[in-house]
Amino acid sequence: MLFNSIEFALFLPIVFILYWFVFNKRLGLQNLFIVAVSYLFYGWWDWHFLLLMAFTTTCSWLSGVLIEKHRTNYENGLSKTNWAKVISITNIVLNLGILGIYKYYNFFVASFIEAFGHLGIQLHPSSLNLILPVGISFYTFQALSYSIDVYRKDLAATKDAVSFFAFVSFFPQLVAGPIERATNLLPQFHKPRTFDYNKAVDGMRQILWGLFKKIVIADNCATYVNQIFDNYEIHTGSTLLLAAILFAFQIYGDFSGYSDIAIGTSRLFGINLMRNFAFPYFSRDIAEFWRRWHISLSTWFRDYLYIPLGGSRGGKCSSIRNTMIIFIVSGFWHGANWTFVAWGAFHGLLFLPLLIGKKNRKHTNIVAENKFLPSPIEFIQIASTFLLVVIGWVFFRAESIQTALKIIFNFANTTLFSKPFYVVGLSKTVMFVGLLLLVEWIQRKKLHGLEIDTIDNGIIKWSIYYLVIAIILEFGANSQSFNITCYSRFMVVWSRS
Repeated sequence: MLFNSIEFALFLPIVFILYWFVFNKRLGLQNLFIVAVSYLFYGWWDWHFLLLMAFTTTCSWLSGVLIEKHRTNYENGLSKTNWAKVISITNIVLNLGILGIYKYYNFFVASFIEAFGHLGIQLHPSSLNLILPVGISFYTFQALSYSIDVYRKDLAATKDAVSFFAFVSFFPQLVAGPIERATNLLPQFHKPRTFDYNKAVDGMRQILWGLFKKIVIADNCATYVNQIFDNYEIHTGSTLLLAAILFAFQIYGDFSGYSDIAIGTSRLFGINLMRNFAFPYFSRDIAEFWRRWHISLSTWFRDYLYIPLGGSRGGKCSSIRNTMIIFIVSGFWHGANWTFVAWGAFHGLLFLPLLIGKKNRKHTNIVAENKFLPSPIEFIQIASTFLLVVIGWVFFRAESIQTALKIIFNFANTTLFSKPFYVVGLSKTVMFVGLLLLVEWIQRKKLHGLEIDTIDNGIIKWSIYYLVIAIILEFGANSQSFNITCYSRFMVVWSRS
């Protein structure tokens, strides 16, 4: 079930009403309801994969209970074998194994065949006709964080299976994140939730802003991007560069838009999720970009891969090695293609000079703080960082590394200064991208673009709400008016403040 679908527009208010007015009497019953609707939400696409998610969840829950039990026996001298460590490793291997089979098996088979083909050896192993389960990377990493935290003693194992199933399957962030830590999300299912009207109102605003980014920005950009990238050989450098820039906003609108909807929806149910995007295109260097882009994933790799590898404790050589590992693995996490590996490696190489020069923590404040406009130096830093990010996105979008390189090389030829290829709707798309940048620049100290709780004038607030809704209805690419109308009416109920 997609957030921008008719089904979800009907699903959300029904779940909201039942959650607060029917299942709010007992915490256990409310958590069980969350599990049921989350499995309904996920199974709407393909119910067969519910068993896979349930298996992953069960293994991780049992591992936590067993790790805590056997660790106590080992520490008390009742067992000579550290079974807690064995169980932890087994759970990690099992979960990553399932993820690897579904997401990477065919990729490795194809790469294996190609490598031997270069040596003149023809192999014909069979591949598996597997459909990649939606969100498997997200809920696998979330479940793994729990068992690892229990093993590290950062979190006590829970014996409440229902709460744990709710933690792994919580439907707002199930298929597209944020990747929540057990230390943050799981305890919220152990205590009663109370409805907070102000948080719910702001949650609805965040949902509305997420819909704007997804339906107006991402979907409109995709129309142009797909047309250009699918026929990149015939287009000029200026057209390819414009398509690459619009793809940067397409993927940002898609990913951060879904995160905004997930975070906003969670607040309707009294659950707080971590921030996942912090206006990353206003970053002044690549290090700042990665502190602001897909925060839940980058911090996951930092805490569960970079630090266990040694982090920066072993000197510069170790820091460089570990940094490149997490960037490459991060790229590979996004998809089973060498282009994603190249994208991760590209960002790693951009990050290394900052790491070596100890400038990777230089920009931790908000850009142009206490000013409306950035300084000339800040503007150049933002523009140059964004250009590097756009070049990286070409690898992310292209079908092969060779294609990505051809596109990037075409940026540099004389056609870069020609007039870009124009299609109907391009001016409109560029205008809305400009509106997105303007709003998020003004709101860069806030958590999202529509965080306007400080505006007391009700007329101004309502004007903003209806303006955004009108833009979504009128200019949303491939949007369904019934769907958006349902969202809009639901928002109107809770946005009176």
